[in-house]
Amino acid sequence: MSSTTPRRVGLIGWGAIGRVVGGALAAGEIPGAELVCVVDNRPLGDSVPAPQRTLEQALESCDLIVEAAGQGVVREWGTTILAHGTDLLVASTGALTDETLAKELLDTGPGRVYFTGGAVGGLDLLQAVRAMGPLDDVRLTTTKLPSTLEQPWMDEELLGRMRSATAPVEVMAGTARDVPVKFPKSTNVAASVALAVGDSDAVRVSVVADPAARHTSHVVEASGAHGSYRFEVRHLPDTANPATSQVVPYAVLRSLAALAGRTGQIL
Repeated sequence: MSSTTPRRVGLIGWGAIGRVVGGALAAGEIPGAELVCVVDNRPLGDSVPAPQRTLEQALESCDLIVEAAGQGVVREWGTTILAHGTDLLVASTGALTDETLAKELLDTGPGRVYFTGGAVGGLDLLQAVRAMGPLDDVRLTTTKLPSTLEQPWMDEELLGRMRSATAPVEVMAGTARDVPVKFPKSTNVAASVALAVGDSDAVRVSVVADPAARHTSHVVEASGAHGSYRFEVRHLPDTANPATSQVVPYAVLRSLAALAGRTGQIL
């Protein structure tokens, strides 16, 4: 593909992330990328700025698919998209805690798979450090409002503690392999950190419910023979979907801009 040929983008999902990404693409805010169609399992009518298509139809007209619909889409369609020769930009990185799926995505072609950093920064630096040798200690603490962390598997005792909390409550502690499975809409950051350091089991994750958490926060701490690193981000939750941060669709757009060849991007 020449640098003057725009990326033909199909967008999967018209939710809190998809609406921002699709609106920006349709408005021409990402030079070198055009929105060709939207894929969603609900009838969207005139609410979308591009034709609604099935995924099979999207593959016939797009060279890049953007996933903004959840981990299930990555599991069900990821390798199909790549095997068709279409590139895939994944927002729901939590799906990658399944090592078999992750390997299939990385090994399948001729399409190429890309991942957005989403709500956390510093992943590029962690990847660079990883090239010098493994990190000895990597920790992530994610803090959100209790209501955004409630899950069907939780028992009444834990739900009661979360709902009546007047101070922060640790909801779960585990690895970046375990935690995203339990919180599929709230902990993509854990999987993104694991992707950056190359080992899901090496990343210790603490999920905290805080009734006073006006912002969603992620604190990444890592250390090794070559140095120590700490990144802390605090985001306002998305008003339409408090389980995600307002910044996430803009992280997707930044990744899209890089894939479309915009100059000046930090890679």
